[in-house]
Amino acid sequence: MTSLSVASPFAAAANLPLRSLGNLPLAPVLVVAPHPDDETLGCGGAIAQLRSLGYPVQVLVVSDGTKSHPRSQLYPAPRLRQLRESETLAALALLKVEADGVTFWGLPDGAVPAVDPADLSEASASALAALEHCRAYLRRVLPQTIFLPYQFDPHRDHRASWGLVRAALGAMPSPPRLIEYPIWDWDPNQRQPLGDRYSAWRLDIAPQVALKRQAIDCYRSQTTDLIPDDPTGFRLSPELVANFLNPWEIYLEQTP
Repeated sequence: MTSLSVASPFAAAANLPLRSLGNLPLAPVLVVAPHPDDETLGCGGAIAQLRSLGYPVQVLVVSDGTKSHPRSQLYPAPRLRQLRESETLAALALLKVEADGVTFWGLPDGAVPAVDPADLSEASASALAALEHCRAYLRRVLPQTIFLPYQFDPHRDHRASWGLVRAALGAMPSPPRLIEYPIWDWDPNQRQPLGDRYSAWRLDIAPQVALKRQAIDCYRSQTTDLIPDDPTGFRLSPELVANFLNPWEIYLEQTP
């Protein structure tokens, strides 16, 4: 497994090199989101840019997102799941991804099964079942590029989603390019050093920022008081959201 050693690039993000997607062999593209909204926060600009270039984009949402407001009576888990899926479809429609390009796995929020890609011997039955499901999905989609959550993201569902995808790719004869995106490393209180085999770069999304903002606004359950009856409910702070509205997005890739 990659270790953590290099200082976080987020302290000086504007100094990272800029890259373009236009001349890269990307298609088909898969974006893996641990929760409904991660795809838009982390990759909304890239998704919009890829679609404007004519690339096909599939989005896989791993968990059901129902732990964001666990005490709400107005939005019990089944209704909240439906709401969060509808928000995702609305956001992605703005980014030009059709509903038939979006897959919701509905794994339990906060408990996405974890596997170690280097050693499956300790994996639980539920983790092995999720892994086989992931393998079948990847065989069907056959992505050449996968945007997936950063391996060392502070959120356990993000790390678990990374592990499932990486383990599932072990059965593929031609592994796709992996581009990892950060979410919770933007929070200085949770930020960790960068994996020692990772390089970080920025994608220029200046033409897509306004559209990305509109897509993020579709997630009213996560950004407003739409669900008023759970004082412990999750809400994305304006300060955190602002990090995703820069004229660039940060991506991480492992070096050989």
